[in-house]
Amino acid sequence: MCISYINYFRIVGSVMINFYNVTLKHKNSRGIHNVSFDIEKGQFVYLMGPTGAGKSTIINSIIKSVVPDSGQILVNNYDVSKLSENDLTIFRRDIGMVFQDFKLINDRSIFENVALPLQILGIPKKTIIIKVEEILNKVGLKHKINSMPNELSGGEQQKICVARALIKNPKIVVADEPTGNLDPSSSDDIIDLLEKESKNGTTIIMATHNYPLIENRIKHFIELNNGKVVS
Repeated sequence: MCISYINYFRIVGSVMINFYNVTLKHKNSRGIHNVSFDIEKGQFVYLMGPTGAGKSTIINSIIKSVVPDSGQILVNNYDVSKLSENDLTIFRRDIGMVFQDFKLINDRSIFENVALPLQILGIPKKTIIIKVEEILNKVGLKHKINSMPNELSGGEQQKICVARALIKNPKIVVADEPTGNLDPSSSDDIIDLLEKESKNGTTIIMATHNYPLIENRIKHFIELNNGKVVS
């Protein structure tokens, strides 16, 4: 029943993410104002701008952690504003999330952290074991499978977050300042992982204020300032 309900709100289109005149006001910050842009399937797009420019607001709007005051947001051909809370679980199955503060569960092993999205989906245990080993090998940390998060460096923890985001083969990955707490070498490693996924057809949108880190990598970008798109 839920799937049929969501399909009712599908909007056929060629873009993976579309914002049209989106405005969202915050009490204690600027929010975003009349923001419009398209992101195509498989594009790696950087959301650029200083702290408070509206980058996190856009990320949170994509996953419907916040709801705009006006405008329309289409994600994976779904009209996000028309999704109920019960529908969000299904909607978010196709979205992987990477955050600056990792959001790992500190009292669970690396295996348990990475396996969690598949466990929520009810995937068989044998399949989960195979997939966790595969994705950890992909990010170069299979040897840490039984470690605890606090036994890993910051760069390693963020790689685990990327592995957790990718394990369910999402169509979209949103990354909110994923390199904000990392050294340059670890930051490059994280971007390399995300770029590889983009080449495989995954749509990536990454928020960052660190232009020097990405200046030699940029192909597509959206620049924000004071809650507005400036380029």
